[in-house]
Formats: sequence, structure tokens, C-alpha cells
Amino acid sequence: MSVPVKNNSKSAIIGMLNYEWIVMNISYFLFLAVLAILYIANGHLTDKSIRKINSTKKEIKQLQFEYKTLKADLMLKSESINIEKAMAPYGLQVSKEMSIHIPLEKRFELVNEKNKAK
Repeated sequence: MSVPVKNNSKSAIIGMLNYEWIVMNISYFLFLAVLAILYIANGHLTDKSIRKINSTKKEIKQLQFEYKTLKADLMLKSESINIEKAMAPYGLQVSKEMSIHIPLEKRFELVNEKNKAK
């Protein structure tokens, strides 16, 4: 019976890292390098996308605040009292008389009469 001989682990590692072994596995090393480059590029693209999303969220929030402010201002300016105050310098006032309703048939008759008069 022979006794198995244990190889020293250092010599086994050094034996694997010789020139021939590296040349035989160069395609594998290139594949790993390409994977590492793709992984790094993916991380950069993800960071860029997240930054763009965050800036867009901030812009949307700012535009929502601006919209609400403008809407409130418009509601305030469109109240009848504020409209009367705004039109007072031009001499426009709210009529105290009721408006007259002209039926549709009479409107066409009035238009036809004006056209004939011309």
C-alpha cells in the first residue's frame, strides 16, 4: 500500500498560475472584464436615472404649488365684488334693471330687418 502524498497548497496555487494556464483561460478573463464593465455602467445609468426622477418630482411639486396659487388668485379675482371694483375706473357698472329676453324667432326677424335696411 502506498501512502498518498499531499502536495503543498502553495505549490498547487503557483502551479495553476503559470503562463500556459493564463493563456488557455484568456477568453474567460475577458468575459469577466466585460461583465465588470457592464456592471459598473449599469450602476452609473441607474444613478443618473434616479437623479433625473428626483429632479422631475421636485419640478412637478413646484408646478403643483404654482397651479394652486394661480387657481386661488383667479377664484379671488373672479368674485363679483372684485370684478365691480376692477371695472369701476372704466365706467362699467352692474345694471340695476332686469335683462330682456328676446325669443329666438324674434332674433332672426331683427337680424333680417337689419340686413334688409342695409
